[in-house]
Amino acid sequence: MNIPQLTTQDGLVLPAVGFGTYKLNGALGVNAITSALAAGYRLLDTAYNYENEGAVGAALRQSPIDRSQIVVSSKLPGRYHHYQAALQAIQESLYRAGLDYYDLYLIHWPDPHQDLYVEAWQALITAQQLGLVKSIGVSNFLPEHIDRLIAETGVSPVVNQIELHPYFSQLKQRQYDQEHQIITWAWSPIGRASSLLQDPVIKGIAAEVHRSPSQVILRWETQLQVLPIPKSSHFQRQVENLQLFDFELSPAQMQTITNLDRPNGRLQNQDPAVYEEF
Repeated sequence: MNIPQLTTQDGLVLPAVGFGTYKLNGALGVNAITSALAAGYRLLDTAYNYENEGAVGAALRQSPIDRSQIVVSSKLPGRYHHYQAALQAIQESLYRAGLDYYDLYLIHWPDPHQDLYVEAWQALITAQQLGLVKSIGVSNFLPEHIDRLIAETGVSPVVNQIELHPYFSQLKQRQYDQEHQIITWAWSPIGRASSLLQDPVIKGIAAEVHRSPSQVILRWETQLQVLPIPKSSHFQRQVENLQLFDFELSPAQMQTITNLDRPNGRLQNQDPAVYEEF
């Protein structure tokens, strides 16, 4: 399967679509992740707080695909934003997964009321210098948070993983990321509920291009130069979610989907300006 690639500002090559592992835990999680690798995914996204870094590592060991061919990212939880705690958490992340390095490590949420995300970022910079991680980025960071990271450390994140789907298309954040050479990843790219897949506008476009609603949504994101990380436990859907690059949405279809954006489009009202995750 020929999947286009994106390259971060520090040279890390990423497939244009990845695989999310949230709630894929234990033996069933290992099976789903192994299945995703067999389907053709080469980017796996996990997090300390998903409590499945071990399942991701087990799937990597069970897969015949060489570790060097797979990009693995994980994320630092809010309770470990102090510098030394962050460094230890990153090491524990690696021990849990049984990996020598992560390709990417992100701060999961800025938790701005704690005001420790710059300290956490300094720990990620150190982890990169130590070879524990190849590249570093952020998740759910707003422009003002990223501005501060750059101003205080001189180091820019290479990716920003954010909630993004047709009901919440994040135009300003996407523009900011692009201006700063930060690749935008989309979590919950097709929403966590099925309402998006039943949306009549999405279904109408899906009928026009002879594709599934999920393929239309994911294609919309890739054409926006966003990297979606859909999750599915079912092999056929995993394969379907990768089959995005042999068709194209027209500018009119793209705009029609973008017009579905809602001011309150977040799935669970998780505004990074106030939301905190530990």
